[in-house]
Amino acid sequence: MKRFLHFLILLVVWVMLTWSVHWQDLLVGFVVALLAEIMLGDIFPTGVVKVFYPRRFFWLVVYSVDFFWYVILANFDVAYRVLNIYLPIRPGIVKVRTRLKTDMARTFLANSITLTPGTLCVDFVGDHIYVHWINITSEDPEEETELIVRKFEKLLERIFE
Repeated sequence: MKRFLHFLILLVVWVMLTWSVHWQDLLVGFVVALLAEIMLGDIFPTGVVKVFYPRRFFWLVVYSVDFFWYVILANFDVAYRVLNIYLPIRPGIVKVRTRLKTDMARTFLANSITLTPGTLCVDFVGDHIYVHWINITSEDPEEETELIVRKFEKLLERIFE
């Protein structure tokens, strides 16, 4: 059943990308989706379907708005640091801890950190993420974790776990 659901998702993505329902396009999409499922079906994440539950989908929308807001704030912060030559910049790599357990939630967290200007997820080891930060404001790991990770982690827990 899971493989059939993956096949249907791939077929729907094909139709949405081609935006055509001619029989030739559907046949090619069917073949491509079938081959992709046969060759790559075992590497698809298993918890993807959980995101489509109404409650989780609601929190995904809330997370998207929240993430967009933090990206805007970070853009202004980095632009201000670039334009103001007297503003100190203390770049470095910090080690922060995450409470997220699923691979998909951790991937979303790492991508969210990387897509936010001024931070870059460098490595993920166990429960720790190594983040390159444009301006280290604290030497305390708990405070660094609070500043970088917790703002995303609260909503990602509701979506994926």
